Amino acid sequence: MKQLFVTITLVVVGFGAFAQQIARFNPDTVKTIALDSTVNIVAQKLSVETFIRAVTTDTTFYAAFRKMKNFNFIAENKIYTYDKKNKVNGRIYRKIKHNAKGPNRMEFLVKQDTGQVFRKNGKYQLYTLEMFDYIFMNAYKTDAGLSMPSAQKGDKNESYKDKLKTLIFNPGRPVKGIPFIGGKTEIFTANMRQYYDYSFQSGTYLDSIPVYRFRVKVKDDLSSWTKDGLMIKELVTIFDKRNFAILGRYVDMKYSNLLFDFDVQMNIEMSYFGEEKLPAKITYQGNWNIPFKKEERASFLILHKDYH
Repeated sequence: MKQLFVTITLVVVGFGAFAQQIARFNPDTVKTIALDSTVNIVAQKLSVETFIRAVTTDTTFYAAFRKMKNFNFIAENKIYTYDKKNKVNGRIYRKIKHNAKGPNRMEFLVKQDTGQVFRKNGKYQLYTLEMFDYIFMNAYKTDAGLSMPSAQKGDKNESYKDKLKTLIFNPGRPVKGIPFIGGKTEIFTANMRQYYDYSFQSGTYLDSIPVYRFRVKVKDDLSSWTKDGLMIKELVTIFDKRNFAILGRYVDMKYSNLLFDFDVQMNIEMSYFGEEKLPAKITYQGNWNIPFKKEERASFLILHKDYH
C-alpha cells in the first residue's frame, strides 16, 4: 500500500512553459513559448471538443519516448532532494552519452552524487528517485520503462508503475486501483466539466514553431471546499499548428486527505530533430507525504540534445 501512495505523487506530466513558475524549487527557468496577443483561429473551425479528442486519442507523445533508444544523443540529468525547509540536502548530476548500437548503450561522461541520496544498501533514499530511474533511465536502454501498461498478477510494483504510465501518456482517463484517486483524473467527463474551464490560444514555440495551447484549469469561482476535492488543478497541452502533433504537456496536481497529501507539477517538452519528434526537456517538482513515512521533496531537470 505504501508503494501505491508513493506512485500517486509521480503521476503527472505536462508543459510548464505556460504555467506560472513556482519559486519553491523549480530547476527550470527557461521560457520556450510566447502567446499571441490576439487569437484568430475561427476560420479553422477548431473547438474545445477538437482538442479534447486529440488529447484523449493521441499516441505520438508516447511513441516519441519509445523512439529514443534508436538514436544517439546526450542526456543531462539534474536531480535535487530537499528538507522540510526546502533547502537542498541531496544532488545527483549525470551527463550521459547514449549509443543506439553496441553493447554499451549508456556511457557516463559525468556522474556526481552528493548529500543524502542513497541508503547504506545502495538504494535511493526516496522512492521519487527510484521512479525517475524506472521511467527515464530505462528509456535510454530499452522499452522496459515505457512498455504499454499490462499489470501482471503477483507483481504489485509493476502494476503501480503501469498506473503511473497511464496517467503520463493518457491524461483524462480513469486509473483504477488507486483509492480515492482513480475517478478524479477523468477531467473530460460530463460530470467533471462543470468544475473546469477549457480554452485554447495561439502561440509560438522555440521562436519558430506555430502552436496552439489547450488549457484545462479549475474554475476560479468555485468554493475552496470544491477546489480542494479536485486533484488535477491544471492540464496544458501544446499542439503544432501544422500537423496537430503534441509538442508538450504540463500538469499541476494537488490533493490531500487523511491518508496522504501531495503537490506536484511536471512538464515535458518535445522538439524536432530532423523529421522526428523526440523528448527535449522534462521537469518535475513536488512533495508528498503519507503516515509513518518520511516526507519526500524533490525536483529534476532532464535535457536531451544532439540526437542523430
